[in-house]
Amino acid sequence: MPSSRRTARQTDVLERLVALLTAEGFASFTLDELTERLHCSKTTLYQLAGSRPELVREAVKHYFRKATEVIEKRVADASEPSDRVIVYLNAVAEQLKPLSRQFFDDMAHFEPAREVYEANTRIAAGRIRKLITEGVAAGAFRDVHAAFVGEVVAATMQEIQRGEISTRTGLSDSEAYAELASLIVHAVSP
Repeated sequence: MPSSRRTARQTDVLERLVALLTAEGFASFTLDELTERLHCSKTTLYQLAGSRPELVREAVKHYFRKATEVIEKRVADASEPSDRVIVYLNAVAEQLKPLSRQFFDDMAHFEPAREVYEANTRIAAGRIRKLITEGVAAGAFRDVHAAFVGEVVAATMQEIQRGEISTRTGLSDSEAYAELASLIVHAVSP
């Protein structure tokens, strides 16, 4: 159900559902457990989505929709092209920080949620591509292939979010995003 047509109660339940799933994952929860933990009825959950898979998908979409709003507000406050790239990647890291490892693992194994995550990663790559293109046009960055830079960022983001960068380097996710931002800005600077 579109957020504009949700009741205050439905919005509250969805917010609490998102908080629960992002903290603990979702693969092991049944609808009965969710109703108990969220103190709501199955009817309330079914008003949000028609099935458990759709409910999980809706929760993941809701999380990323809100995260995108926060990220874009932060980018809008930055004026220099290099600052916009750094702010964007650091804001992404901050928005992903509350997501548990279990949530990421469950998302990787559950196609409806994984599709939402992959779509958001593609959007992030596109956003980086746009920020690089704007920086090149403004003369702040050297002439680079912005689409390639966007793809490198997306691939690295996926490895950070799967925990692979942390395992191989010992960096926390936020440290890895800071390094990625620095790497990209220095790579495109004249």
